[in-house]
Amino acid sequence: MISRLVVLISGNGSNLQAILDACKSGELDAIVVCVISNKADAYGLVRAKNAGIDAIHFAKLENESRQEYDSRLATYASACSPDYIILAGWMRILTSTFLNHFPNRVINIHPALPNTFPGTHAIERAYESYQRGEITQTGVMIHLVPDEGVDDGPLLAKQEINFIQNESLGDFESRVHQIEHQVLVNTLKDLLTK
Repeated sequence: MISRLVVLISGNGSNLQAILDACKSGELDAIVVCVISNKADAYGLVRAKNAGIDAIHFAKLENESRQEYDSRLATYASACSPDYIILAGWMRILTSTFLNHFPNRVINIHPALPNTFPGTHAIERAYESYQRGEITQTGVMIHLVPDEGVDDGPLLAKQEINFIQNESLGDFESRVHQIEHQVLVNTLKDLLTK
């Protein structure tokens, strides 16, 4: 059975592209039914439209609370009948108002190892920590999002990434994203065949 995915993004959408490519090639037995962004200028929306997938900028209304926004978002996403919600660079913390609609079906990718560098700018913070001699590796992880905790849900997969001496932040960031794409697709493949 083909799984239905709703992908939430806030930016460039390179992880989204990895999912789209894997769906198109048949590597993932899935279809992306909708891409939702909280940012109007997210390039991921262009990627979705180029692939012929419904793509929407889901704006927060003036004076709308986080719970009200998440309630509207959950209603919209539910109408797509998703098997899973994939947070692929979604930069808003979802409240239980949203999460309770999709128990054990919201999956997040985060460019750090468990219990390290939660929240935004994890790649840059890890790189700076390495520059200060505090760490020798970082990584990426895929996890479930059961509650409002930030990047700390039950782990589905992780991949350690060693730093390379004299590597620029840009080169390191590119390497992290390539590994993210592989780990995300492989994790979804495992999940969708269970």
